[in-house]
Amino acid sequence: MIRLLGRATSGNVQKVIFLLEEMELPYRREDYGRQFNNTGGDYLKLNPTGKVPTLIDGDTAIWESNTILRYLAAKNSSQLYPSDPARRTHVERWMDWLLASLNAPYLGLFREAKKAANDRAPSWAADAKEMIANLQLLDGQLARHPYIAGEALSIADIALAPIVARCTSFPINFPLCQISRLGRKKLRHGLPSRRPPQPDKCKGTQGGGSKHESSRCRSRHNGSRPRRNPRARRNGGDRV
Repeated sequence: MIRLLGRATSGNVQKVIFLLEEMELPYRREDYGRQFNNTGGDYLKLNPTGKVPTLIDGDTAIWESNTILRYLAAKNSSQLYPSDPARRTHVERWMDWLLASLNAPYLGLFREAKKAANDRAPSWAADAKEMIANLQLLDGQLARHPYIAGEALSIADIALAPIVARCTSFPINFPLCQISRLGRKKLRHGLPSRRPPQPDKCKGTQGGGSKHESSRCRSRHNGSRPRRNPRARRNGGDRV
């Protein structure tokens, strides 16, 4: 069974949960992250960055969330990642755009968003301006197409989903009608709740990921969903 190492509240872990759920692949998520003090030592042999997520599939360990998405989709010949090179560029350009353009202002705002306005870093206004400009670009794309890479759901939507959902939760005015629509219909599909299970109701899931999750806990703790109408769209949220 696939093992996914990383906490469920990480946006980058949520990308992978989203895809695993969308493809209905069996997996087990385990709590890893700085707060569990378990991303050093042997973990560095799997992922030398010491960050999450890391995916283990048999003898293969993969790190970097977008690479994990590509691996899973390609291995399973998923239509979420087209085999045609030209069509694939439409997916990959938005995944690369996320890292090259959106990620920097996103991280800047993420670190400051929970602070009182007077306590935020001087970079807040510049990051907010850059964030809005980037999301306006994405909004324009969604005004022309039903999905980020064109006419069908792809791993571009999945890569951006939890990050954009967080971006639009920051205390900033976002006049972005298409992203709002996407948030309701697509970005919220399959993403786990930020709220962890209560220990008394989900025994064996605590302890820094050293204990595996029981099947009865998966729907809340590891991002698995109950069976649903295949047309239904659902909701999304270390590094971040």
